[in-house]
Amino acid sequence: MAIERLDDVAMDEVSLTTPVPESAIKALKLGDVVYISGTLYTAREGVYRQVVEQGLPLPPGLRELSNVNFHCSPAAAVRPDGTYAVQAVTATASFRFGKSMAQWFERSGARVIVGKAGMTERAYREWFVPHGAVYLTTVGYGLGAAYGRSIKRVVAVHWLKELGIAQALWVLEVEKIGPFLVEGDAEGRSLFALANREINLRLDEVYRALPPPVMGRFGETVSRKDEVV
Repeated sequence: MAIERLDDVAMDEVSLTTPVPESAIKALKLGDVVYISGTLYTAREGVYRQVVEQGLPLPPGLRELSNVNFHCSPAAAVRPDGTYAVQAVTATASFRFGKSMAQWFERSGARVIVGKAGMTERAYREWFVPHGAVYLTTVGYGLGAAYGRSIKRVVAVHWLKELGIAQALWVLEVEKIGPFLVEGDAEGRSLFALANREINLRLDEVYRALPPPVMGRFGETVSRKDEVV
């Protein structure tokens, strides 16, 4: 069924295993609730600069191991034996990666991006769709520890000395990490944009139903054109 309105969003639960096959990526629908198992890796601004701007290759074997890139910072701890544990993750806003995305897809082989807040439909159409990629968004705030419980072990960490804990590339083995929502699908449509269009269509109706402003003498108004912030 084509998704034209929010009422069409079924929010089906989907489990993905990395590396995620093309068929599974194409089957994702806006609003699907996604859980991921297998291996994923963190890569944000520092890693993107290394790979996209400086032309450094990804660590050997990573491209074949996983095609899921999580835009986040880990809360990492060092065990007595020198190994690492990631107990929580803090997602970062993906809009800041901007025009690096097309080159990132080419150089990394990533096809599933997980992050916070999403991008524009134009970004999805121009950078994601040509590479068969989709975007998953984290759900709300404060779920970093919940996501962290799904991290079973740190497979490897790269560029830790150069970039620090927050910016290093962490390779993580996960089991049903989520929930994430399909915000940008394989056709370049955005769940948030769909919601915003419906909201905008009904704003005038909502404003007409508002009672007279109590603080009108101080600038409070029910006119969208005259709002005082």
